Amino acid sequence: MSDRFTTHRVTNQVPPLTDVNLFASDTALNEAVTREGASASARTLNAFGLTAGSQESRELAILANRHTPELSTHDRYGRRLDVVTYHPAYHDLMRRSCAEGLTNSVWAHLGPAGATPEKSRHVVRAASLFLAAQMEPGHCCPLTMTNAAVPVLLKNETLARDWLPLVLSRTYDERFEPAVDKASVTIGMGMTEKQGGTDVRANTTQAVRNAEGLYTITGHKWFMSAPMSDAFLILARTSDGLSLFLMPRFLPDGSVNALHFQRLKDKLGNRSNASSEVEFHDATGWLIGEEGRGVPAIVDMLTYCRLDCAVSSAALMRSAVANAVHHAEHRHSGGRALINEPLMQQVLADLSLDVEAAIALSFRLARSFDRARDPRAAAWRRLMTPVTKYWVTKIASPLIAEAMECLGGNGYVEEWPLAALYREAPVNAIWEGSGNVMSLDVLRVLQKEPEVAEFVTEELRAACAGDTALTAAFERLQAVLYEPRLLDVRARQLVESLAKLAAAAILRSQGNSAVADAFIATRIDGPARSTYGQGLESFDLKAILSRTTPNRTS
Repeated sequence: MSDRFTTHRVTNQVPPLTDVNLFASDTALNEAVTREGASASARTLNAFGLTAGSQESRELAILANRHTPELSTHDRYGRRLDVVTYHPAYHDLMRRSCAEGLTNSVWAHLGPAGATPEKSRHVVRAASLFLAAQMEPGHCCPLTMTNAAVPVLLKNETLARDWLPLVLSRTYDERFEPAVDKASVTIGMGMTEKQGGTDVRANTTQAVRNAEGLYTITGHKWFMSAPMSDAFLILARTSDGLSLFLMPRFLPDGSVNALHFQRLKDKLGNRSNASSEVEFHDATGWLIGEEGRGVPAIVDMLTYCRLDCAVSSAALMRSAVANAVHHAEHRHSGGRALINEPLMQQVLADLSLDVEAAIALSFRLARSFDRARDPRAAAWRRLMTPVTKYWVTKIASPLIAEAMECLGGNGYVEEWPLAALYREAPVNAIWEGSGNVMSLDVLRVLQKEPEVAEFVTEELRAACAGDTALTAAFERLQAVLYEPRLLDVRARQLVESLAKLAAAAILRSQGNSAVADAFIATRIDGPARSTYGQGLESFDLKAILSRTTPNRTS
């Protein structure tokens, strides 16, 4: 019997891209894991790839983003609650990723067994994060912060003793209870305030030492992510200057610490994860490190977060291009599959080159974390963390927009995955330092740690040897490096050049020759491809800006 509501047959539709092993099906990822010394983890990553790419995980991701977190500031009697509730799908995603060790696997050697650290533990975790971000990127925020908090906790023996065993547990425990009663904890972070943003030196939150040797903290944070974490690392000002504190949700007597959430941010993307505004009303905090040394104490955490930003962005790019290629393989126009059309082939291949480069650069950075005792690896980590974070996160948004266009109108519709990927992409470029912050960090290395820059440039020089285009690009880079009067205005040009040259060198020396040839010809030896903020040093910037400012008087 025919359906009386049917008016026509639906044909030429693309099947869903579900139940795909996100590890086994990704050649570039497999090669990067092997190249950076973590091939022994392939079986584990293969299993997680099946989980992350399953239809069940896809449905959990949809639910977690459709039913966003909700804040309850008070109960029905007017008493403070300050509780954020998440959809059960979010907790299921967290449970899967925590079981995979994304909050703690690189620190397993700190556990009671005292095992020898795995040689490639950061590369393995980067691969797991790469898969988890494709499963659902929003829940990766607390995973990243908890993992990155460990080197900070180690600066205080008492806090490390009390909190590390709970961080090192792979059992996810979402309950709002004192940490001592839980199977595991997550740790968040609150750095920025209304009046300063990235400039934490403008922070006004005050911390006063009390009779118990702890600190009473009064003030606010404009952004505090994952507000249902069990504790937060926050900056507050003592008489000696900006200092770092651990602020738990519960105090030792079981009472709730005085963190008053004002509202949740209504964000472009990252919707499954809550971000909050919070006020501290004589909240209690534990000092980490020395008073007045808060920023140096938090630097390690920022470095680990920046690695995750790059890895996650590469994952979003991979997911977008994979969906675009899948669409082109199954969608027909004029009787031909789109994948066979010359223009579509060029677009998809061009997108793929940047995905390959982003994976190569991010996983090379992860390897430097594994070999931090090697001065050359430590130098790569110091200089190339902001370089990699800048470039990979910066190219993600335009790449995903182009991939979305490959799907036509369907790509713009929320029922398809590209729209969510596009909304998610900007957060990694903004979080833990936007493009200018990364560029200024690179300049600080060049000016204050020249031996670090020398290690990296010597490695690049050796990697470029024998390739005419790469050698010429290296010489151009050197010319910028040795023009200090131009560095301030050419910082972005320098960072982008460093990133593309390093990616090209990795692809040339250890990658696929077809990919390397095409990347070098189009990104290194071809016409310039620029991000915003380059090539304006000879123009009257004040005159340009005067036409834009809303405060002009004429």
